[in-house]
Amino acid sequence: MSDGVALAGPDGALRCPWALSTPDYVTYHDEEWGRPVHGDDALFERLSLEAFQSGLSWITILRRRPGFRTAFADFKIASVAVFTDEDRARLLADPGIIRNRAKIDATVANARVLAGWAPGELDELIWSHAPDRAGRPVPRTLADVPAVTDESTALSKALKKRGLRFVGPTTAYALMQACGLVDDHLVSCVSRVG
Repeated sequence: MSDGVALAGPDGALRCPWALSTPDYVTYHDEEWGRPVHGDDALFERLSLEAFQSGLSWITILRRRPGFRTAFADFKIASVAVFTDEDRARLLADPGIIRNRAKIDATVANARVLAGWAPGELDELIWSHAPDRAGRPVPRTLADVPAVTDESTALSKALKKRGLRFVGPTTAYALMQACGLVDDHLVSCVSRVG
């Protein structure tokens, strides 16, 4: 067991220990997790996938991401916003995604809300909740990485106030981690930016 400290990966480089259980995780950790994501559609995708992940392991979502992208029109807000009852039935029958009625309905409802926002408004709202990196201690072990922060709680409240669903503080923090608003790579991790 790692005691939550960075471990050597297949190439010998130290990585966050959660990233070493599968090659899919290594790739995701090294190439995506914690890297800045911008753009309304890209952030809608991440927000939707984090909501689908709730109660499941991230690897389940990661491995089904291509299916999700196909099923949800590459998470183009304008496209998902006009999904019909037939689309809903298609999604509920699609084995390539998580067929959770509440999460499917929330994704479509969120797209409908976001379709009424100005271009860049989702990006601006999410990134306005990024904490000051200089004020955050660098995590040394997984025990130093929170599940919820004041910023994720504020982001969750802001999104809910604007009509979005399945955006609790834990989901909001996972989004912040995945999209680079925070850098929770451990201090000795090869992917740590600074």
